[in-house]
Amino acid sequence: MQSVSELLSSGGPFARLLDGYAPRSQQQELAEAVAEAIASQQMLVAEAGTGTGKTFAYLVPALLSGKKIIISTGTKNLQDQLFHKDIPLVRDALALPVDVALLKGRANYLCPHRLELSLNEGRAVTRSLLSDLQQVRKWASSTQSGDIAELSNLPEDSPLWPMITSTADNCLGSDCDYIEACYLAQARRRAQEADVVVINHHLLFADMALKDQGFGELLPGANAFILDEAHQLADTASNFFGTMVSANQLIELSRDAIAEELNEAGDSRQLRVFAEKLEKAARDMRLCFEVEPNRGPWLSVRDREGMAGAIEELAQALQNLRNCLEPLAARGKGLEGCFERCEDLHARFGMLTGATPEGMIHWYETHTRSFSIQLTPMDVASLFRARIDAHPCGWIFTSATLAVGERFDHFIAQLGLYGATTRQWHSPFDYPKQALLFVPDGMPEPNSYGYTAAVVEQALPVIQASEGRCFMLFTSHRALREAAELIRERIEWPLLVQGDAPRSRLLEQFREHGNAVLLGTGSFWEGVDVRGEALSCVIIDKLPFASPGDPVLQARIEAMRRNGANPFMDYQLPQAVITLKQGVGRLIRDVSDRGVLMLCDPRLGSKPYGKIFIDSLPNMSKTRKLEVVQRFFTHLKQQTPGTETHETARA
Repeated sequence: MQSVSELLSSGGPFARLLDGYAPRSQQQELAEAVAEAIASQQMLVAEAGTGTGKTFAYLVPALLSGKKIIISTGTKNLQDQLFHKDIPLVRDALALPVDVALLKGRANYLCPHRLELSLNEGRAVTRSLLSDLQQVRKWASSTQSGDIAELSNLPEDSPLWPMITSTADNCLGSDCDYIEACYLAQARRRAQEADVVVINHHLLFADMALKDQGFGELLPGANAFILDEAHQLADTASNFFGTMVSANQLIELSRDAIAEELNEAGDSRQLRVFAEKLEKAARDMRLCFEVEPNRGPWLSVRDREGMAGAIEELAQALQNLRNCLEPLAARGKGLEGCFERCEDLHARFGMLTGATPEGMIHWYETHTRSFSIQLTPMDVASLFRARIDAHPCGWIFTSATLAVGERFDHFIAQLGLYGATTRQWHSPFDYPKQALLFVPDGMPEPNSYGYTAAVVEQALPVIQASEGRCFMLFTSHRALREAAELIRERIEWPLLVQGDAPRSRLLEQFREHGNAVLLGTGSFWEGVDVRGEALSCVIIDKLPFASPGDPVLQARIEAMRRNGANPFMDYQLPQAVITLKQGVGRLIRDVSDRGVLMLCDPRLGSKPYGKIFIDSLPNMSKTRKLEVVQRFFTHLKQQTPGTETHETARA
């Protein structure tokens, strides 16, 4: 039998299957390391730079192993790509009869019971929502998977989604009348029987945190876990190892109780009254917070005027609804589920509005019409390591951005991965020839008034030279909105701004135009793959340090100081370096790509830590002169485009 590196060589099946396939030593070495970790049940932490081909490097040994493998991703986009595109290609190339299943969280599947409730109750109060609901009803009669990703023309933030999908709270489980037609139950059964299961980090941690998201049956049987986009794991773990109560959960309980009453106890008169009082109490408590959306320590708002009364009113409303639901619970599984949810929410609300437990960060977050109160673990490393130790098998952590310079200390400490083997493979792309780093002179300090305006002034001639074809990435929504207003009337190319349309639609428009300028923050820093000339320039306004006002970050910084650590060097700086590497990774996605990276932050040159950022980036050519950038693009226009295929870089 050929080794995994031989299978990925010029004489292997992928070279015969893919036009323009080019073997890479980095990919072959990574594949061998993954195969060894699976066989020896060891932990491997592997950074593989853009273009290494890490997807095939872990899929080949995974499918060849003959073991039960769980592959987890940070995003649903990569999850779908693996299942629908990459795994079928690898399976065909290797001619292996491997059974593969896709499993998402329950919120990704149509719930027939909740669809019926919505249709019967007439929840769709607007004409557009009613139209969307009828579209779902029609789709429900033909779908095989029930995966709501098939409804691609419905907005991602549509209020319809929670009306037609279930949560761990409102799912009736095996007692549901629709259990045989349940798409989630069907997906679980397929996953239990499969050799390879593709999940995402949210689903993985939901199980680890015992939140009953439908994956607990699979974890004990797995022989290896491959966690791609592993740089996201610590943040996801923080969300799932804590607890929260939100106004939306309370309002959803109220509305579900009314719907189930109509369905199972039509003669009841009091339930609607108590349910509506709960919704009113939740909305009244939102008025005790700041008007504008915000997040901060719970202690900073706990003693505000009116807050104690609002807490008492809401707790009493939950108790009254619980008392009303208790005798009705025997009438049907829907009402029984509402009763159990009400009990759980009442207990959690009491805990979350009480004293802060030791080792937890107590904070709140508000949106325009809702709020949440949350408890987050100060440190998730011990919690995560305990879960790993409970499942002794191969654990492979991989991403293009795990190391700071050549070191993995930060990533390992966050998740307690002490004793893991660490390996780093740099990108095979020729960055000195393919990319130019431009750091402009004369920029003001990032916290100074007018900084965003200065970024725009420095960026406009670069955008002119690149003839659009540009991402501008910002570290805040405020800066993004300000830049959009400053740029809007000053460029001749299409301007796309995050928030004006769903992310997927903006990227689709960016590719279609071929010369657009896209302004983004947050989600546009990673998981975006635009190859070719359409993206020839990436401009980043600031080094992406997390907001010092974030309550979770604040608490962790204070704890590190108490323990004698240096929170800036040990936590804030490594996090910012990894985030910057993600943003920079948008530029060069293929062997034929060429482009300019513009980093506007003057701290790259004025602060000692600036060198740490530079040293963590690919070794591209560097300049501080605009004319060098202009010559780069002039030369680029004179060159003949490369002929390498997209499959070459992805394989």
